[in-house]
Amino acid sequence: MDNRSADGGNTELRDFLRSRRARIVPEDVGLPRTAGARRVPGLRREEVAMLAGVSVDYYVRLERGRNLNVSESVLDAVARALLLDETERGHLFTLARPTRGRRRPMPPQRVRLGLERVLDNWTDVPALLLGRRMDVLAGNRMARALYTDFDRLPRRERNMVHFLFLDESARELYADWESAARGTVAGLHLYAGRHPEDPQLADLVGELSVRDKDFRQWWAEHDVLRRDYGSKSYHHPIAGDFTLEYEALSPTGDPDLVLGLYTVEPGSPSEQAMKLLASWIAEPVHDEAPHTL
Repeated sequence: MDNRSADGGNTELRDFLRSRRARIVPEDVGLPRTAGARRVPGLRREEVAMLAGVSVDYYVRLERGRNLNVSESVLDAVARALLLDETERGHLFTLARPTRGRRRPMPPQRVRLGLERVLDNWTDVPALLLGRRMDVLAGNRMARALYTDFDRLPRRERNMVHFLFLDESARELYADWESAARGTVAGLHLYAGRHPEDPQLADLVGELSVRDKDFRQWWAEHDVLRRDYGSKSYHHPIAGDFTLEYEALSPTGDPDLVLGLYTVEPGSPSEQAMKLLASWIAEPVHDEAPHTL
């Protein structure tokens, strides 16, 4: 994605800071609310500058993305002023110190044989391997039964964000689709901060923005989220209602890989649902070729 505006400013940094500033009311940071209507939602730039201990002119240039030599202490002060959590703070640092690179296709990600075996040996519950942009690189039989057989889709559709927003079955599958979809958009924004020059990301965001109004709205909110673990609830046409716990792990060797392993509480109705789903699955089709995307 191209994060540079026509005047050379960093548009992602600008939009992120504006979105964080807009969500805070003066009372949140111990400031009195002034009489009369405020022209903009949230804090004014001068209020953020005062809270961060910098001049108004300095903060304005930072918010416009035109001060790329900002110090760590200033970024820390701005993060505190805007009440950023740890994920948002890290995202701010990434945006304020972008890695310059030429916009070009990124090399394919390959799935190691050992990781394929991990997925294949995880037989009772779903397991997925996600790559850049949340591309689905590999999944076990239970993942294919839960979501869809990504290997049978056109290559550009083998992506979890694409599935969530553009596959009609996804909105019925998740018990709380909006929460799952919002979290996924926020995770994609986190990736965008690290890889602003990824042209395939720009294509994905462009397609989803045109085809889905929810994605378009939530992408514009610039929320960021890192989900390392948690739970997800589903309503599956075969297995019914159940909840899975998940762990998101990063295998060594490629920081853009995420191994998503699901677990289920022993003896629970969700475990029975997984047994039903497993019994419904046909015999596996063995594919000797390595997965690439």
